[in-house]
Amino acid sequence: MTKALFIAEKPSVAREFSKALKMDMKNRDGYMECDKAIITWCVGHLVTMSYPEIYDMKYKRWSFDTLPFLPEKFRYEVIESAKKQYAIVSSLLNRDDVTCIYVCTDSGREGEYIYRLVEQQAHVTGKMRKRVWIDSQTEEEILRGIREAKDLSEYDNLASAAYLRAKEDYLMGINFSRALTLRYGNVISNFLNTKYSVVSVGRVMTCVLGMVVRREREIREFVKTPFYRVLASLNFFGRDFDGEWRASEGSRYFQSPLLYKENGFKKREDADRLIALLCEKQPYTGVVESVQKKKEKKNAPLLYNLAELQNDCSKYFKISPDETLRIIQELYEKKLVTYPRTDARVLSTAVAKEIHKNIGGLRNYAQVREFADEILAQNSYKNIAKTRYVNDKQITDHYAVIPTGQGFGALGSLNPTAGKVYEIIVRRFLSIFYPPAEFQKVSVVIKTDIKEEPPSTERFYASFRVMLSEGYQKVTHFSFLKEKREREKEQEEGEENQSVDLDFLKLLNQLKKGMEIPIGSFFVKEGETSPPKRYNSGSLILAMENAGQLIEDEELRAQIKGSGIGTSATRAEILKKLIHNQYLSLNKKTQIITPELLGEMIYEVVNASVPPLLNAELTASWEKGLTGVAQGTITEEEYMNKLNSYVSRRTVIVKGLRNEGEMRQKFIAASANYKKKESAKKQGAEKGMKTE
Repeated sequence: MTKALFIAEKPSVAREFSKALKMDMKNRDGYMECDKAIITWCVGHLVTMSYPEIYDMKYKRWSFDTLPFLPEKFRYEVIESAKKQYAIVSSLLNRDDVTCIYVCTDSGREGEYIYRLVEQQAHVTGKMRKRVWIDSQTEEEILRGIREAKDLSEYDNLASAAYLRAKEDYLMGINFSRALTLRYGNVISNFLNTKYSVVSVGRVMTCVLGMVVRREREIREFVKTPFYRVLASLNFFGRDFDGEWRASEGSRYFQSPLLYKENGFKKREDADRLIALLCEKQPYTGVVESVQKKKEKKNAPLLYNLAELQNDCSKYFKISPDETLRIIQELYEKKLVTYPRTDARVLSTAVAKEIHKNIGGLRNYAQVREFADEILAQNSYKNIAKTRYVNDKQITDHYAVIPTGQGFGALGSLNPTAGKVYEIIVRRFLSIFYPPAEFQKVSVVIKTDIKEEPPSTERFYASFRVMLSEGYQKVTHFSFLKEKREREKEQEEGEENQSVDLDFLKLLNQLKKGMEIPIGSFFVKEGETSPPKRYNSGSLILAMENAGQLIEDEELRAQIKGSGIGTSATRAEILKKLIHNQYLSLNKKTQIITPELLGEMIYEVVNASVPPLLNAELTASWEKGLTGVAQGTITEEEYMNKLNSYVSRRTVIVKGLRNEGEMRQKFIAASANYKKKESAKKQGAEKGMKTE
């Protein structure tokens, strides 16, 4: 009797397939079997690319003579620790009674690569191969994936992109790391007084290092500039509010060099001088020049992809992107959420048609039961396909991370943080079925005249904002934030809009052009410019997704989707490696990321030798090229030719450099910024020793 072979990426996934298939499977060593099917699994990667010395022993010794290293045909080998499972999977793939292979590794580029390497190494031929592509591990989705499985050949372009990504990282890593270590390793180790130093660089890793170092240098070079704003304390029907002076047209300070910006002076005495002029008019009054009333709507944000989740988890829970990914993977494997390693923030039209099932399931989750009931009762899910939350063109491999509406038996086994992560995913999901939050905004301009020559008209501006309808925001009151969230909302609104209540709004609606307003006093408010913010672990992931730009506006982020550095599956691991290499430092309490001295030295080395590696836009273009291969718009040969040419040209440049002395001067300059830090570390260590 012939059998079908199902190959999953992990044992836990294999067990879910076994449950879904409802076959009487018997456990064997490394697989399960019944009379109709076999289920086995990889344990992550079973096969990897061989080191250069496998090609020729001359490559074992690092030397400029053997660079650049550009093999015509790449070699692969079984990972030592995975040899037993590889042998099991390989023998099953080649069993005579296995006629159809179902590839059930993770549905993405890396999952495709894991299987293809095993098949290649095992020399599998003459078998029917089907690709199971699923978005969650629920029984319904697994069975759909098997039922609709396509021929594996339809994913050949994706496999080509996966192979090229690995070859690219391999060639850049080996050639550039060896060349830069040979050129600068001794200079680094002599400076740091260490035995030896390896310069570890990579296509994505080095670019991220560059982003952090550049930001740190911007902060160092930043000079705080004080400025002085003039405000008026205004009174309307017994209610006080502030108006901010701006040098608009007609003001004696319009476009004056005395200004820092239109709403502030460079020097305190100039602000005081303006107040003195304003106070000459007694009593202090102003006239309403204009009143603008506008209703604003704020839509629920787009759904979560992995990067957005990692950013919010860093903000709310102070956990690293790596920890966030581990938690979401756990939620996925417990059937609570859909596939986590996704870049999309929207749903597909196919999923939108069945979305009521996900919502219905959430009635079993006490935190949001009332919202799920309300959405279903009002049928507000029925037109979701016509909104911005559904867009097939914005989906490559998977749609956004959403709750499945299943798996609630596992909720009790989650640790508290994982439970909170699940809550933010659920609330973000349900919020898209609610109308926008509505606000009334009132902008008032008050003018007052100065008679002293030259006469002028000075204007004070005030903006007010009040919530008319909570809309989707009523779903987003996280149980773990409580009152703190309300304070955060006010901070997010900034100083431009004064938050007022409905009663004050009614008074504001009585304001008419030409009305006279009493002014209680004029006063100066001092401020100063702020330096750029350091990246935290979440904002760095977002910046990677957006080609090195920390873009806060989600609409803009959506526009440049696909231009990111790395992929949703690899970004957390890259950050983890930079920290492990002691190139970057992560404050676990705040999740703030800063460079280490070694990292800044590596930055200098790369900047002087292979500077494009630090260029976010260039790095993103390589990733775009891989997407082109996956979509069939760029051939594998075209990409490989470009890659070989780039690696060869840049390696030859490094071989010809003789700038070690210049590098030492750069290291001396960089180290001055770390002396205080090293001293603090030393004092802390000594204090710890005394305590012990």
